[in-house]
Amino acid sequence: MDWDLIFTITNVFAIATWLILLFAPRNLTVMTGLFYGGAGLLATSYTMLMIPLMFGLIDSGAGSTMDFSSLAGVQQTLSSPGGATIGWIHYLAFDLFVGIWVARNADKYGFARWMQIPILLFVFLLGPLGLILYLLLQFTRHNKVADAVMPE
Repeated sequence: MDWDLIFTITNVFAIATWLILLFAPRNLTVMTGLFYGGAGLLATSYTMLMIPLMFGLIDSGAGSTMDFSSLAGVQQTLSSPGGATIGWIHYLAFDLFVGIWVARNADKYGFARWMQIPILLFVFLLGPLGLILYLLLQFTRHNKVADAVMPE
């Protein structure tokens, strides 16, 4: 398995989807395409690689089985080319999903695109930190925490 090639292809694909999310018009067609064709395709790629890897049908590049039962096992799994690539695709899929949610929610509440772009870049690069930044920004528009978390 050429893990370097898979890593490169998924990285380029993810960057393209993020550029669309950042700069394209956010109409139904674009957002649906990003959701299914972006996050959905990354999640599918992850699944199509992870399941055979879990059952030993493809080699991770380390010659060992996957072990998520201990920190040492997770370190060993993620240190292999296959484990690191699949782990990265996992991040890419979930970060894009969160980015789509942030963008849609920010649009719904009238946050200007110039305010969204830095937060979306944090979501892309640092995942949970970007989400926290958006939740804090969202909280500034509401009097109660529940209103910020569960919009009507």
